[in-house]
Amino acid sequence: MDLFYGPAGPQVSRKAAQKRRGGRARLAAGGNYGYCGGMSVFEAVFLGAVQGLTEFLPVSSSGHLVLFQKILGIAGPALFFDTLVHGGTLIAVFAVLWRDIWDILRRIFQPLTGCLVLATLPAVAAALVFGDAIEEAFASGSSLGFAFLATSVLLVLAEYLSKKVKFPKGKGEMNWLDALVIGVLQALAIVPGLSRSGSTLSGALSRGLNRDFAARFSFLLSIPAILGALVLQTKDLLDRDGASGLAESGVAEGPGADILPLIAGTLSAALVGFFSIRIMLRIIRKRSLLGFAVYTGLLGILVLIDRFGTHLVF
Repeated sequence: MDLFYGPAGPQVSRKAAQKRRGGRARLAAGGNYGYCGGMSVFEAVFLGAVQGLTEFLPVSSSGHLVLFQKILGIAGPALFFDTLVHGGTLIAVFAVLWRDIWDILRRIFQPLTGCLVLATLPAVAAALVFGDAIEEAFASGSSLGFAFLATSVLLVLAEYLSKKVKFPKGKGEMNWLDALVIGVLQALAIVPGLSRSGSTLSGALSRGLNRDFAARFSFLLSIPAILGALVLQTKDLLDRDGASGLAESGVAEGPGADILPLIAGTLSAALVGFFSIRIMLRIIRKRSLLGFAVYTGLLGILVLIDRFGTHLVF
């Protein structure tokens, strides 16, 4: 897959642009207009569901997209499709957390707003400095096994440290150091396979935030990340020329172009993301994250075994 996840989500690589130009030529030569960049409706629904589910579960959405594409032989999603899918997950966040968002908008100058801004900055800086290296890691999938294991370790440590906190902190007790620690861990999650939600949840729990607020802060922190992805991808789309830009971005040319994969993928991401957030809020309040740690740990081991041994996928 020729996308990498920076602080503001997926960005398109030079290799991806070259592939899309080739795809445009194939479409002009008589490609199947029922596909979005070579993607069927079923594949669009599947990838939208994977994005909606894993964006908010502490298991790494970028890692699972790369893994499933390699296992199933699905082509990497085109830029326009990827933009819409992330728009779907953003809809899910607003639908579930609208009260929290409205409270921030009513009083924009409040400590929580400052914490969200501060926690966003490290990931922006990391992407600017290490963007090219992360792009290569995303395209090759070379980091997946180790990054899944790192996610597992973070979740175990977070649960261990949170149990030592006698008086968890609520919304009004969060300070700038809490936000900075969470932000630094989110910055690490630009590596494919290292979960953004898992990293931010781990940071919040390890800093003594209560479980409900830790989850809400993590999901609120996804808003600037997803918005940033939409802005960057929309700019990339607008920089292209007319129909050729759309074709390179995953929309077939011609009057018979089929938009069903685009709609299906977006709705799938929004719907699955909505239930994913609600389920995660309940899990974090009442249960441990160790189940996700076991899952990502085992997945990391299997990926490494394949990469250095069996070579069935990598």
